[in-house]
Amino acid sequence: MTLPSGRRERKKAATRQKIADAALRLFLERGYDAVGIRDVAAEADVAVTTLFSHFASKEALVFEQDEDFEQRLMQAVTGRGPHEPLIPALRREIQALVRHCTADGAAPIWRMIDESPALREYEKSMRMRHAESLATAIAADLDLPQATTACRSIARFAIDAYSLAREAADPEAAVDEIFRMIEAAWEVGCPSL
Repeated sequence: MTLPSGRRERKKAATRQKIADAALRLFLERGYDAVGIRDVAAEADVAVTTLFSHFASKEALVFEQDEDFEQRLMQAVTGRGPHEPLIPALRREIQALVRHCTADGAAPIWRMIDESPALREYEKSMRMRHAESLATAIAADLDLPQATTACRSIARFAIDAYSLAREAADPEAAVDEIFRMIEAAWEVGCPSL
């Protein structure tokens, strides 16, 4: 995550993190459905309006690193070296995200997400948004006027690789296996790119 540079930005980031930490603590203690927005605001010692200025919804509190993850995926495409191939760069970033999301302590959070229809739906829509952003970044990187079907497919495969790998017994091996297929698909679908 990028650290804010100015005092005001640091204060906003600290408040946001305080709210997210309070929400996660309450959700894990009481259950996601048993905790309301007012409970989270009270626990974080902020007004409900302050909470909503940092998070658009209750579900967003669980996925508080959503924007950072999306930026990291796009940066994997746009920030790679001029001759660095696209797919290995994406593989590295997905591998890093999977490591983060399978670290110690993540299992209870994923159980909570899996048990909540609202959180599963939010995660699904978040993945679709990430895939569209990634497809747009891939298209721009390739100097295409818009995301082609190939760009969108590879982006969705990469996002799905993240989801599948975090559920696998050996997440790193799963990422490698999935990305071998993604690389083969990219070479067949976009041999000239």
